[in-house]
Order: sequence, then C-alpha cells, then structure tokens
Amino acid sequence: MMSKKGYRTPLAVAIATIALGMGAANAQHKDVDGAEAAYKGGESAVDAASAKAVRTPGAPDLTEAEFAKAKEIYFQRCAGCHGVLRKGATGKPLTTDITQQRGLEYLKTFINYGSPAGMPNWGTSGDFTADEVELMAKYVMHEPPVPPEFGMPKMLDTWEVLVAPEDRPTEKMNDWDIENLFSVTLRDAGQIALIDGNTKEIAKVLDTGYAVHISRMSASGRYIFVIGRDAKVDMIDLWMEDPSIVASIKIGMEARSVETSKFKGYEDDLAIAGAYWPPQYVIMDGQTLEPKKIVSTRGMTVDTQEYHPEPRVAAIVGSHQHPEFIVNIKETGKVRLVNYEDLDAISTVEIDTSRFLHDGGWDASGRYFLTAANESNQIVVIDAKDRELETIVDVGKTPHPGRGANFVDPEFGPVWATSHLGDATIQLIGTDPEGHPENAWKVVRSIDGQGGGSLFVKTHPESDNLYVDTALNPGEDISQSVAVFDINNLEAGFEVLPIAEWADVGEGPKRVVQPEYNQAGDEVWFSVWNTMDQKSALVVVDDKTRELKKVIKDERLVTPTGKFNVLNTQKDIY
Repeated sequence: MMSKKGYRTPLAVAIATIALGMGAANAQHKDVDGAEAAYKGGESAVDAASAKAVRTPGAPDLTEAEFAKAKEIYFQRCAGCHGVLRKGATGKPLTTDITQQRGLEYLKTFINYGSPAGMPNWGTSGDFTADEVELMAKYVMHEPPVPPEFGMPKMLDTWEVLVAPEDRPTEKMNDWDIENLFSVTLRDAGQIALIDGNTKEIAKVLDTGYAVHISRMSASGRYIFVIGRDAKVDMIDLWMEDPSIVASIKIGMEARSVETSKFKGYEDDLAIAGAYWPPQYVIMDGQTLEPKKIVSTRGMTVDTQEYHPEPRVAAIVGSHQHPEFIVNIKETGKVRLVNYEDLDAISTVEIDTSRFLHDGGWDASGRYFLTAANESNQIVVIDAKDRELETIVDVGKTPHPGRGANFVDPEFGPVWATSHLGDATIQLIGTDPEGHPENAWKVVRSIDGQGGGSLFVKTHPESDNLYVDTALNPGEDISQSVAVFDINNLEAGFEVLPIAEWADVGEGPKRVVQPEYNQAGDEVWFSVWNTMDQKSALVVVDDKTRELKKVIKDERLVTPTGKFNVLNTQKDIY
C-alpha cells in the first residue's frame, strides 16, 4: 500500500511493457489463464477500413489485399490489448522500432506460440493459419494505420433529438414500476431489454448501439443512458406513456462509459461519455445530448512520463461531493476531476495514480472512489471531497470489481470488496478512516472463491450475502456457477449455486455473469450468457434462501450480459 504522503508510482508496469521479451517467444501459452487472455483481447469497434494503409521502409512488402486483411485481423483480435496505434495498453507495444529490430522469424514464432506473459498462441491454437501468422508478422513491421479523428462536425452529423424536451411529459404517464425496472444488455443483438422486476416480463426491447457496455440512470431516475462499444449513446425517457429513445449521438468510433451529473443543483443537467477512439471525453446537454465540450486525453504516462497517443477513457462517475465528473484515463494512469460549473472555463484536477485504470465504484459514504488499476494489480482510492489521491492499495492479480461491493465486516467494520480475473481471491479493503482508522485503506481480509476469471462481486444493504461470478474462468463448471458467501461468517467459505443448470437452456458455453439485486434487495438476477445461435436466459434467485425463484426465457433475450436495476444504479447502491 502507498499513501498520498511521499507517494511514488512504481516503474514495474512501465518497464514490463517497453520491449518484447526475447525468451518469451519460445514458450507455450499454457501458463496464461484463458479467462485473462479472453478479457484482454476483445475486438475493437473501430472500422478497420477507416484506417489508411501505411507503407514503411524496412518492412516486408504487402499487397493492398494483404494489408486490408491484416488490418481486419488486427482490429478484431489485437487492438483491444496492444492499442489501435500499437503503443501498448494491457499488451506490450508493437511499434516499428521494436518489431523491425526483432525481425520476421522472431515475430512469426512469437505470434505462433504466444508467451507466458499473456500473448495468446494464435498459431498453435488454430486461430491463425500459418499464412496468417506470417501475414501478421509482416504487418506489425509497418507503421500502424491511424483511424480518423471524430470531432464536433462528425458528432453533430450523428446527433438526433427524436422527442424534444418541450414535447415530453411533465409527469410519469405509465404504470411501470420504474424503480424496480431492469435495463438488460442484449449484447450481440445491439439492443437492451427493459424488464419489469415484479412480473419478470419484458416490457420493451429497444434498438441501441452494438454491444451496450453499461446503462446509467440520471440523478432523477427518469432517464436511462446507454452506450455501445460503437460509441453510440442513447437516452431513454421512462416517463413517456411508451418509454422510448428520445435522443442519440455517436461520440467517437469506440467507447465504454457514460454518466450524468449527480451533484445537488445540477441533477439531469449534463451527461458525459468517454471514448476509446479517439481518446477523448465529451460533455453533453443532459436533456438533448447536444455535444458541448470535447476534451482530449492524450498526454504523458505517470511512470516514465512518456507521451502516449491513445490513453482510453475507462470508468466515469458523477461526484456527490462537488459539481464534477471523475474520469479514469486508462493508459496514462491519470484520474481527472472535471468541474462542470462553467464549460467555457473548465477546471480540472488531474491526479497521478497508477496505470491501466479500469472500473470501480463508491464506498458506502459516497466520499471515496475506489477503482482498479488492473494490470498494475492495485486499487486506487480517490478522496472526492478533498479532491486528492487518498492512497493506492496492492491487491491480487488483475482486479475487476465492476463497481465493487460495500458491506460491514463483523471484525473489521465497513469494507469494499473486489474480485480478480487473474486469481481466486476476493479481497476486502477497509473504508472507514474515522470509525476504524486502523483498518482504513488496507486489505483487511482475503478469501478464496471458486477461481480466477471473476468480473463482478455484489451485495446489497438488505442482504447478508456476497455473490461472486467467475464468467471468464476456463473451467466449465466454474464459469457456469457462482459462489455466495455469508458476510457475517466469511471464513466458513462459499456455497456454489448452479445457475446455468437451473436455467436449462441446452447447449453452449452458458457463462454466468453479473449478479444484480432488485430494488428491495431480496432477489439476485444473473445472466446466463450463451452464444448468439443458442438459447440464453436470466435466472432470479431468492436472496434469503439462495434457491431458484424464476427463470426468464424469451426468444428476444439474445446474449444478455449486464443488468442494471434503475434504483440501485441511480442511488449507487452496491
């Protein structure tokens, strides 16, 4: 653990990404956890055709057709890890000064066999043919094609107000129980389903952007904002007689995060979305999504202080302490506190933390923002009230908390929990510096779950249970079930709930992902995420008995992943 007093950012992460390791190319991929590799290697939503071919002296010749094929493969398989510009993200840099020095035969071996450090064995796994391995080795010896920028003119071309604010109702016009409504991502269908938490019936399916990453609620709870991997933001009005999308915009070519203003006096005034490409965030009108301010995130890394051209925007949260958005800049390791009182003179506090910032959430008090620096194996704690770094806590391998889980540990007091992609631990960090100062900002307890590959942990103020998914674990039994702990007796271990078995959807990988509570905190919903050509389902568990309560099956539930209860998301209850 490192405190804000005398804080120094370790160089270990930066050093590990400076060059391709010579010895690693001859190693098999067997030591790399399959879940971690799958998580790192997600495809980019950037259209490969938009990036212009670049011919580079010293690189092997490629035909136009070969270059086009290699671009497509790179954007689908490699950009999520190495970055669109190949400067290194969660993977190592693949810039031409490195790749040309290594040479064609070395690169072919590296791509074919992978490495224990996390490079998939693309050739020996059968994902790439021998010709494709050679093609990609040649391709990375050329300068990376650069996708186009996406500025205000392009945004305005995509911006659409379908129902103007003055034409929207002034009061709720339907009988929906909005507070117990769930917004469910139908990933591969490019849709979300609005599901009634009481009847468990689909109320409506809406077409959105591709692979919606999150749903966020406005401070009032009236509007749902969703953002797709393709950077399309849709705004849904829940007060309408037939709740529908009232505005939409694309804020880039690839994105993950959206949020709205939460501070008292600014409720529903503004929205913000952050892009992976171009690396920037956009502040918009909270009623129409009209883009007001675009801010680039390009800059220096916190460790080596070298320029990074592609620092992507990860999590964004709305502060409860000041009229600010808290913005994670992934590759540079910067957290920006963006004050939105005056968009013509934006005031920003930029805090150096740790590289590869990802997702996170608030402690129970709403003062401290805890967020994973996943490749650094750390949790960063930001004091939103005093607008400064509180501390950085060393945790397990590749923490992935989602928004985390807040509860009172019977021995250590208030804690916030994270699980991990890279190991089986669930680690609890003390979050009460006033009432339990001896435990604050330390890992006070580490317990073992089923295995690595966890994406989310979850509890609720009305629950005595802590649920941990393992959706990306390579073991079928583990990825298709969840572990549940009694938070009053954590040392007793966990019970396994066979969620996919309960769903009874037939063939397919059937990964179980993201526990989400209903409004009352007495039910937990799980997605049984199957392939697009197989049946998926949602499974509802009685939180008190831990027994199956309901399986929601519907042909419209295509690849369901994230689920967001309106009230819990609106009030940051997790």
